[in-house]
Amino acid sequence: MRIDKGLMAGSGTMLALTLLESGDMYGYQMIEELARRSNDVFQMQEGTLYPILHTLEKGGYLSSYQRQAPTGRTRKYYKLTRKGRQLLADKKSEWERFRQGVSDVLSGGAEALGLA
Repeated sequence: MRIDKGLMAGSGTMLALTLLESGDMYGYQMIEELARRSNDVFQMQEGTLYPILHTLEKGGYLSSYQRQAPTGRTRKYYKLTRKGRQLLADKKSEWERFRQGVSDVLSGGAEALGLA
């Protein structure tokens, strides 16, 4: 079953920030890691990821640096800034509220569960 791309669109920033929470990565590495961590549910394209990274970098949420790979190729690595870590915390909180709201609707609401 395919996942509606609209669901992914609102999650791209949070997913990118989460990947960088564990350490610096270059773009293609992030795409591969996202697919791995999601059991291939998320197949983010370069054309989706790089605009997210550039926007986050312009906003001061990420910094970047270049490093040469063993193959001789130069790669651009992205790193979370303190401001980026705060944005990630905010996005995770926002996601949890959204997830809980959807769950409540699907289960009949908090009143149906005796929680209200």
